[in-house]
Amino acid sequence: QVKLVESGGGSVQAGGSLRLSCAASGFTSRTRSWAWFRQAPGKEREGVASLVANSDDTETTYIDSVKGRFEISQDRAKNTVYLEMTDLKDEDTATYFCAISSGWLVSKEALKAYRYNKWGEGTQVTVST
Repeated sequence: QVKLVESGGGSVQAGGSLRLSCAASGFTSRTRSWAWFRQAPGKEREGVASLVANSDDTETTYIDSVKGRFEISQDRAKNTVYLEMTDLKDEDTATYFCAISSGWLVSKEALKAYRYNKWGEGTQVTVST
């Protein structure tokens, strides 16, 4: 049974940084698509960043609003994906969820929630001004 556990959320001042982690257990596919989504109160869940990898290649995708500020990476040996968030803004406030799916998702599909069937419980990020 696949389980995802996020950590690293918290409260920061605008301009600050946080690093989210998502550890997967029970997931064995060598080709996998990871993604971070976020959902603010009253808003739809949106894909923030994705990382698609097999044994040879890795491809990352970001929404425009986080390009240059967020970076997604993985530690394959630890079955963990990270989201390094810098220069945080109040509009980044949301609950952040990680998700994983087996197989290679092309970039235009990799930030679509319906492509993922395994989700974590979420971790709260609050940015104050």
